Amino acid sequence: MHLLVGLGNPGPEYERTRHNIGFVALECVADRHRFTPWRRKHQGRVCDGTVAGGKVLALEPLTYMNLSGQSVGEAMRFLKLQPSDVVVFHDDLDLAPGKLKVKKGGGHGGHNGLRSLDQHIGQDYWRVRIGIGHPGRKEMVEGYVLHAFAKTDQTWIEPLVDAIADALPTLLAGDAARFLNDVALKTGPVG
Repeated sequence: MHLLVGLGNPGPEYERTRHNIGFVALECVADRHRFTPWRRKHQGRVCDGTVAGGKVLALEPLTYMNLSGQSVGEAMRFLKLQPSDVVVFHDDLDLAPGKLKVKKGGGHGGHNGLRSLDQHIGQDYWRVRIGIGHPGRKEMVEGYVLHAFAKTDQTWIEPLVDAIADALPTLLAGDAARFLNDVALKTGPVG
C-alpha cells in the first residue's frame, strides 16, 4: 500500500495558491484513478482507491502546511506503513514553474511542510517536487507562495498534474526516472 500526500493549506483563501500545488496534483490523481469520495480522517481529508492494482490512500493534511507531519504520521501509524511507502507532492521555489523533480530522502530545503514531515516520519519518503518559481527576493517568498496562481499559469498547471496522474503507476513501481520521462513526454517544453 502507498500513502499519497498533497501538501497545502486548508480553506478557500488558500485554494489556488502556489503553496497548494500539492493539493491540486493529489486531487487530479484521485479524480483520474476514480478514488472514493473525500472524507475526514487522520487530521485531514482522505480518499482511497487503486493505482495499477495497488491500494492507495490519498491524504490532504488539514493541519496547515507547517504541521503536516502530524497528520501524515497519524495515517502512517494507523496503516502500519514505512516512510518509503509515502509519496509527497509539494511546491518547490527552486524549480522553474512547471518543472518537476523526484527524489527519495534528503533534507527539507527550508520547506516548512517537509520540515514537519521529517520531524514526524523521518526523511526516507518520496518527494515529488513541483516547480512554482521564485519571486526573486527572500523577503517576497511568503507573499508569493500564499498568492493565487495567475490565469496564464493554467497553461502549464493542468497539463502537468494530468501527466503526473497518468504516469503515477511508474513512480509507485519505484521507477522515478521513467515517471519523470513519461511526464515530460506528455507535457513537452514549458514556456
